[in-house]
Amino acid sequence: MSLKDRITEDMKAAMRAKEMERLGTIRLLLAAVKQKEVDERVVVDDTALVAIVDKLIKQRKDSISQFSAAGRQDLADKETAELKVLEAYLPERLSADEITAAVVAIVAELGAKGPGDMGKVMGAVKAKLAGKADMGLVSAAVKAALAP
Repeated sequence: MSLKDRITEDMKAAMRAKEMERLGTIRLLLAAVKQKEVDERVVVDDTALVAIVDKLIKQRKDSISQFSAAGRQDLADKETAELKVLEAYLPERLSADEITAAVVAIVAELGAKGPGDMGKVMGAVKAKLAGKADMGLVSAAVKAALAP
């Protein structure tokens, strides 16, 4: 079963169980998928769907920090609930140690030296770790690996 089919089935289950908050979040995710399909005239596969989920999660995290800073805990709690629903659709994430090991291996493979090669290394790392790791942690690991 593809990830998109799983999301659709979860939406149906949320409708039957009358879980309105979960249903709203799943509908939001499916709307983002449909928007991408219409805009780019493609059928979204699991890899692209994980990228969409990642983007929505990043938006939720940014919103939570903004709402918390503004003292709007009610809105931060709503965003946190959406974040938990969205995280269920991500594949298992790599740990910080696994990310560091993968980055070091890619740096050695490319023969990269110094911060000037960061773009080249990030391109290779994104291709290999997309959807499997938090790209913020990946970027920090690449900077550390390329530091003089």
